[in-house]
Order: sequence, then structure tokens, then C-alpha cells
Amino acid sequence: MTDDTPSGARIAKVLARAGVASRREAEAMIVAGRISVNGRKIDSPALNVTERDRILVDGKPLPQPEPAQLWLYHKPLGLVTTTRDEEGRSTVFENLPDDLPRVMSVGRLDLNSEGLLLLTNDGALKRKLELPSTGWLRKYRVRVNGAPDDTILAPLRNGVVVDGERFQPMIVNIDRQQGANAWLTIGIREGRNREIRRALGHVGLSVNRLIRISYGPFQLGTLARGAVEEVKPRVLREQLGQDPAQEQPQAGRARKAGRSDKPAARPRAKPSRSAEMRKQQRPRRPDKKT
Repeated sequence: MTDDTPSGARIAKVLARAGVASRREAEAMIVAGRISVNGRKIDSPALNVTERDRILVDGKPLPQPEPAQLWLYHKPLGLVTTTRDEEGRSTVFENLPDDLPRVMSVGRLDLNSEGLLLLTNDGALKRKLELPSTGWLRKYRVRVNGAPDDTILAPLRNGVVVDGERFQPMIVNIDRQQGANAWLTIGIREGRNREIRRALGHVGLSVNRLIRISYGPFQLGTLARGAVEEVKPRVLREQLGQDPAQEQPQAGRARKAGRSDKPAARPRAKPSRSAEMRKQQRPRRPDKKT
């Protein structure tokens, strides 16, 4: 652990950074009396700790934090994005590969949604990627019942208020009409609870399929349903604006959970602007003479 300030860091943040739980889950663990600091159980997350403090989780020493990692996961239909479900429904985390470390989801996809879900072992990274201030666009392919036109969709592009909650303007494109249904591509930046379904319902359209195809620079691509792909550390650092020279040698690996009809391909993140500029400025080698 490292101090974030001279007085240390909040205990829930330290627990999340060590991969024990998300910050919210860590706060619940503290209230439940599962955390002790320097031999004393604590019942409030309003505590700063430093690397000199001895922290126990359920009586065991706090594990040292692993390097921050990010994975792409193709979530299938019918899974809930929670660690456990009170209704006994199958969860995302029960269906991940056995060799994956403990991870948290970046945002959620509901039971009837599918597509790209980001997973991380780092609570601070999770929080950063979820904040609207990150400004990353999240794109979805959406099938709706009906024949929408630009007049119907105009309120979504301007921003709507649904049940007293204001949704920011969306990017909405009509891809094609297919019988009684239409396919749309929608881009949002906030990702509020069931935002797309609620917004489309507000203009009289019913969603019957919703697939997230990208989250910021990270693409679903041809990643097989149920498969997991690690984002290479260099790509992650570049996309987060960190120095790629600090990269540690660690190749990305693709994993599968269960069976799939086709092999997992390697989706690629869009290159950063700096990477593109370097590529354009790189001198070309002259052709070898024969």
C-alpha cells in the first residue's frame, strides 16, 4: 500500500485497491465488523490508514495490491451483473473462467442486455472508468419494434426527462428497417440505470434487443460470446494517458468460459492520438535492392 496523502487513504479505498471488494462493498464489510485495523474491529469507513497500519479482512492479512488490469468480456443474455443474486439467477461472475482473478465490473449490463462488459481487478480503475468526467462514449446496437424516423428520435438527440431524471443528448442513427423491427446505433456518455430502454420507451419505442459494442476505445469486435480478453498493459496505459514507457512485459491472453460456436478473436482498442502521430512520423525504410 502507498499513501495517497500524508494522512493516508480511506480504508474502503485501500480495500478496493487490494482487490478485496468494490468501495461500496468494502464499506458494507466494515459496517458488518469484518475488518480490523491494528487489532481493533472498525465499524465505520470514516478512517484513513497508511502502509504502517495492520489491516485484517475476516482475520486474514490484507493482500498486497496486484497491478491494475482490465479485461473485455462478451456478456451473454440471461446473466445478472452482481456477485450474488437474491432470486437465484445466474451471475456474470459465476460464469467467468476459473483462472481469472477476483474482478469487478465497470458499470453493468442488465439481465436482458448483452455485449461488451469491462472487468478489472482494481477498484480505483473501476471508479475512474465509470465517472462521466472520463467522457468515454458507450455505443450500443439496439433493435426496436416499430418504424422510427428522425422526428420520433429528435427528443433523444436533444435530451429528455424521464420520471424526473434528465438524460443527456444521445447520438442516435437509424441503421436499417427489418420487417416490423428497426436497428439503431446509439451512443451515450453517462450510462444511467436502463437509460436507453427508458429513453426509447419515452418516445414510444420498445427495445427487444440491446448489445453494447464499445466502451470508449475498447471494442467488442468479434470476441466470442462468453469469452474474456485481457487488454494489454501498454494499450491500457496509452488510453488512460499514462506513460507507456512504464509498461511491464505481460502479454494479453484470451480465455473462454464454457463452450462457444466460434473461436475468440482479439478485439483491438482504437489507437491513441499520440500513437497515430508516432506511426505517421516514423521514417520508411528504403526498398532493398536486388
